[in-house]
Amino acid sequence: MTFVLTEDQEMLRDTAVNFTRDELPVKHLRELRDSGKNGVDPEARQKLAELGFFGVLIPEEYDGVEMSMVAFGQVMEAQGRTLASTPLLQTACIGASAILLGGTEAQKKEWLPKIASGEVTTTLALDETSHHNPAGVGTEAERDGQGYTLTGAKKYVQGGHHADVFIVVARTFGEPGDAHGLTLFLVPRDAKGLTVHTLNTVDSHGAAHLTLDGVHVDESHVLGAADKGMDILEPVLDRGRIALAAEMLGSSLAAFEMTHEYMQTRKQFGQLIGSFQALQHRAARMFTELELTTSCIAAALAAVDEQRNDLAELASLAKARASETVHLVSNETVQLHGGIGMTDDHDAGFYMKRARVQEALLGSASFHRDRYAKLNGY
Repeated sequence: MTFVLTEDQEMLRDTAVNFTRDELPVKHLRELRDSGKNGVDPEARQKLAELGFFGVLIPEEYDGVEMSMVAFGQVMEAQGRTLASTPLLQTACIGASAILLGGTEAQKKEWLPKIASGEVTTTLALDETSHHNPAGVGTEAERDGQGYTLTGAKKYVQGGHHADVFIVVARTFGEPGDAHGLTLFLVPRDAKGLTVHTLNTVDSHGAAHLTLDGVHVDESHVLGAADKGMDILEPVLDRGRIALAAEMLGSSLAAFEMTHEYMQTRKQFGQLIGSFQALQHRAARMFTELELTTSCIAAALAAVDEQRNDLAELASLAKARASETVHLVSNETVQLHGGIGMTDDHDAGFYMKRARVQEALLGSASFHRDRYAKLNGY
């Protein structure tokens, strides 16, 4: 394992940092919120595609850039720094990974070039309650002779308000809570019987609830083997968790840097507040937590590329650490800015709101601490 980026990875990182800083700053998210666009920007999506960000994990034979998970992590960290609302996590990481790991050759040829070009966006429709629970799927998929009929509901589908294709996890065998018996389906947005309920979320990125009322899916839209969807789902989720952790690291770093700068310029009682020892201690704690989190995420990103056996443990470690760190830093950012940090005019609140959503996505810190313990025999 190495923590040193290659020249290509450094170039990708610099491109992503410059693009998000210039084209997708926090001001841009504020404008999307105020204009009622719910985090959706088709023009930005096309620019991301032109830069090749959607194809970082896609092989060249399917029109992708074919780099690495470490490289993609640099893009996600840059996105996190400015809280950019993009389909990269759900499409370029989760969607592309699901098709790469579970798709047939025909499915790969049909969907991966469309993802790489930005023509199609995807999202994972998994959870059915307010808490992440991959095995708790109750949505039913019944064979109907020509494919499957899906009936059920999905909640808080990230990017679901604008996704073109949903990767729906449904149960073809067993009861909710059983890991066996799940199957993944590619469901187009315009499928008959599918209703998308748009949600306005606290982080201004948007989401959706889905209702599936007798949605017919052809056999050709099944990802992987029937009843064995968890074999695909878990590694796909782990990739998504690691990518999300990288985004959370970017958010935490940007919030910390903003706070550190404020402490060096804001005066109270005739002194810079950064000279107060109590505030220095709080800043030092944030710095150490950020360093620990950076190492955890770097190890997890490399584990994907190296196909390590302990990938699941490292994914949960990275997501748990990132969740705790972004919670701490976003809170301290608001508090150390004082009264101005509580106002909507300042960016501090945007970081705290996005942090709360990031923490819950793909499993909270407590979910991943529990999973990490179980994976290690406790």
